Amino acid sequence: MWILPAVAEDFTPASLTVQDMNESVKTEIKKATLSKTNLKSQYDIAFDRFVQSNVKAAYNDYKILVETMTPNDYAYMNVSEKMASVGFFDLAQKADKKISDKSYSYLFTDDLKRYYYPSKPLTKEDELYLAEIYSNIMYNAQSKEATDELVKDTALLSRSDYANYIAALGYFKSGDFKTALKFINTSINMNTENIIYKKLKAEILTSLTKYKDAIKVVDSIKKQPMNTTFFTNKVLSTEEYILYKSAKNEDIKNYHLGYYYYCENELPKAIRALQTNSIAKKKLNKNILALSSVVYFDMKEYEKALDNAQKAHRMDGNNVMALNVMGKLSLKNSDYKSALKYFKKAAQNDELTPESSLNLANVYEKLGETKKALEIYTKILKIHSNCAIAYYKVATLGDGDAFEYFKKSIAVDKDFTDGWFALAGKEIERRHLKNAQKYLAIANYIDEKDFRYYYYQGLIAKAQGLQSDADYYFQKSKNVNPKVLKNEELGI
Repeated sequence: MWILPAVAEDFTPASLTVQDMNESVKTEIKKATLSKTNLKSQYDIAFDRFVQSNVKAAYNDYKILVETMTPNDYAYMNVSEKMASVGFFDLAQKADKKISDKSYSYLFTDDLKRYYYPSKPLTKEDELYLAEIYSNIMYNAQSKEATDELVKDTALLSRSDYANYIAALGYFKSGDFKTALKFINTSINMNTENIIYKKLKAEILTSLTKYKDAIKVVDSIKKQPMNTTFFTNKVLSTEEYILYKSAKNEDIKNYHLGYYYYCENELPKAIRALQTNSIAKKKLNKNILALSSVVYFDMKEYEKALDNAQKAHRMDGNNVMALNVMGKLSLKNSDYKSALKYFKKAAQNDELTPESSLNLANVYEKLGETKKALEIYTKILKIHSNCAIAYYKVATLGDGDAFEYFKKSIAVDKDFTDGWFALAGKEIERRHLKNAQKYLAIANYIDEKDFRYYYYQGLIAKAQGLQSDADYYFQKSKNVNPKVLKNEELGI
C-alpha cells in the first residue's frame, strides 16, 4: 500500500524519497491522468521542491497532482491531509471537494479542519509566504533567520493565528522556548479549536521542563471531539512522547518511548526502545514486558510475544496487555476455552479502550454465540463511537441497516479495508455494480495484496454474465489466498 509520505509535523524528521526524473518525464506526467504509481512520483517531485524552499513550484506541482490524479476518494482524503500539514489549505480544500461521497468523508474532513486549519482563510500570497518560512524552519536549518523575518510582519501576525503558530515553531526549533511559548499562546487565544497549536504548546512546555503543564495541555486536547482513528492516534502519540520526555525513571522512559514508536507503527524501533537499560540488566518491568508482547505479536514473532506476555502475567495477573496477547495466541491455536478466560479477565480490567471487549466478542463469534457477541459490539458503540470494527460487526451480525453501519466503519477509519469490501459486497447484492467498483478501487488502493479484490471482481463479472472473466478473477483470488470463503463470510 502506498500512503503519501509523512511531512515532519511532530517529533521525527520526514523521510525524503525523491525520484530522479528528467523534464520530459515530468511533462508527460503533468499531461496525463495520474495513476497511483505516477501519483507517488509527482508527489515526490513536489515534496523535493518544497524541501528546497522552491515553494511556488511545489505548490504548482501539488495543484496539478490534485487536478489530474485518477479519481479516488481515499487518495483525495490522504492528499487533503498532506496539503493541510504543510499549510496549503486551499489545495486541501480542492482535494476535499473532489471526494465524491461525503457520507463517509465528513468525519475525516471535520477532524482535519479541527486539527490543522486556521480560524480565518489565508490569501494565496500569505499561504505561499508562510509555507516558505515553514520549509526553511523544518528542512533548511534556518529557523532563526526565517522567524526573525516573519516577526517583522506585524500586520500578518495581528490577523493570522497560523502566522503566530509558524513563528512559535521557528523559535521552538531554534531553542528559544520562552519566546515560542509567547507566540503559541497568541495562536491559541486567536483559535481555541486548533489542535496542532496545542500540540506545539505541549512540546514547548516539555522543553521548558514544565511537564505537568504539558500533560494538562494534552489532556485538554483529548477532551476535544475526535471522530476518526487517524487523528486520535496522532494525539495518543503526542501524549506518549511527552510522557517519555518527562519521566525520570529509566524504565518508565523506555516504556513511553516504546509506546510512542508503537503508535507511529515503527515496530522495530519500539522493540529497541523497550529492550534497553533495565531490561538488558534483567530488572524486569511488567509494563515493558507487556508492551513488548504486543509489539512482538504485531510483528508475528509469536514465541517472543508469548514469552513476554507470560512474564508480565506472572508479575501482574490483571495486566490487560498481557491478557489480550495470551488470549489472541490461544485463539490463534483454536484454544477457545483459554482465549475466553483471558479476554473475560482483560475486559473486566479495561474500561478505557474497546480492545478487550472486541476480543471477547470475537471469541463468542467463533463459538457460534452470535447473540452474546452482538450484545458486546453494541455496548462498545455506546462508549466508543469511533470503533470501526464494532460498527462492522453490528452490521454483519445484526438485523439493522447494514449498509449504513458499513459506511460508518470507514467514516471513523478510512484505512479499514473490511468496511470497503463489505460496501462493495452490498452494492453487488443490490446490482449497483459501478458503486461496487468504486469501493473495490479504494480497497485495492489501500492493500493491493488482498485476495478479496479479485473475488469481488469475479462476483461483478458473474453478475454481468461474463462467466469467463468471473472464472479468471476467482482463480486469481485463489492464487493469492487458497482459502475459499463463502459469500456470507464476506458480508454478502
